[in-house]
Amino acid sequence: MIIGKVTGTVVTTLSHAAFKHRRLLVVQPLTLPGETPSGDFIALDNTQAGVGDTVLVNREGNGARQVLENPDAPVTSVIVGIIDSLTLQPQDISELG
Repeated sequence: MIIGKVTGTVVTTLSHAAFKHRRLLVVQPLTLPGETPSGDFIALDNTQAGVGDTVLVNREGNGARQVLENPDAPVTSVIVGIIDSLTLQPQDISELG
């Protein structure tokens, strides 16, 4: 699972049937101080998230397909939750270093 920020949407003219009634969103992974940020990625929205929302993303193909209840869906990343608030305590950050 990855925590990220939704930074945009993807518009397609054609898409796979497994994407029906779902949006594709651009997600920027959130990192801790001192970590190197990884690149943005596209995730299938399963939660009605929008640009600016902090989200929880399942970024493992089999788990993503289980969330969609479609074992044949061509998806590796799916947004499974919207995070209302997130707090890191100083001791949490120091334990990571």
